[in-house]
Amino acid sequence: MLWLAIIAGSLLGLVAVLAAVGLALPRDHVAARRAVLDRPPEEVWRALTDVEAYPRWRRGVTALDRLSPGEFRERSSNGVIRYAIVAERPHELRITRIADPALPFGGRWIYELLPDGAGTRLTITEDGFITNPMFRVLSRTVFSTASTLEAFLTDLARHLGVAAVVEASPPSPRVGSPAEP
Repeated sequence: MLWLAIIAGSLLGLVAVLAAVGLALPRDHVAARRAVLDRPPEEVWRALTDVEAYPRWRRGVTALDRLSPGEFRERSSNGVIRYAIVAERPHELRITRIADPALPFGGRWIYELLPDGAGTRLTITEDGFITNPMFRVLSRTVFSTASTLEAFLTDLARHLGVAAVVEASPPSPRVGSPAEP
C-alpha cells in the first residue's frame, strides 16, 4: 500500500512540476515556414481556397463542412476545429483564424503568395497561442509548433504534383499584435 501511495504521489508531483513549467512558458508563439512551388500563384491559390477538397489531399483531414462563405469546420486527427476567413486578396494573401474559443489553442494562419519565376513562393505564418500549460510543455518537448505548417506545405506540394523544400522563414510582417484569445 505504501508503494502505491509513493507512486501516486510521484505522478502527482510530476504533473505539478510540468504544469508549473507550462505556466512559465509564453502563451503566444509565432512560427513561419515557406516553400517554392513550381506552379503559378493562381493555381496555388485555387488549391488553398478549395477547402472542400482538403480531405482528398491533406493527411489527417477526414471531412470538411462549409458553415458559411467565410467559415468552415474541419474534422481531422486533431479533432473538430472551426475556422473563419479573416481577410483575402486573391492570389496574394489569405488569413484564417480558429473560431472556437473553447479549444486549448488558437490563433491565425497567414498565407502569403509571391510570384517566384514561373512558380510561387508560399509563406505560412502561424500566429498562435496555447492556453493549456501542459500543451505548452508538449509543444516545446514532444512536437513543434511548426509541424502542422510543414505538413500542410508538404501535402500541398504533393497535391500540386511538385517537389517542395520546406524551410524556416521570418514571420509575416502582418503579425503585429498578439493572436486573438
